[in-house]
Amino acid sequence: VQLQASGGGLVQAGDSLRLSCAASGRTVSSDVMGWFRQAPGKEREFVAASGWSGIDTSYADSVKGRFTISRDNAKNTVFLQMNSLKPEDTAVYYCAAGNRLYYREYGLRNRYDYWGQGTLVTVSS
Repeated sequence: VQLQASGGGLVQAGDSLRLSCAASGRTVSSDVMGWFRQAPGKEREFVAASGWSGIDTSYADSVKGRFTISRDNAKNTVFLQMNSLKPEDTAVYYCAAGNRLYYREYGLRNRYDYWGQGTLVTVSS
């Protein structure tokens, strides 16, 4: 599976961005799809994840109420709608896919099998 993340950019605090992650190679319709981010000098951290149906979702506390993960299985694509962006959201955002995760594992990096290349989000104050 190849994952291609896009949609990053430079925005101001309070703005919105929508990230996309397009999968190729095979369908990811039965995979858990996740978003992680890595700020300079920090560990890669969990942001959000969605089960195959889009109903089971999980979010990091820092983004709850501001970010929404969704997916279009017909297009083999997952999205991350980011609203009310803050400077602390600045990071490279990575999408990931895994097909053997329990809900309690959605936030665990090492449970994902495939990773995209990342897209940079910069939020200025």
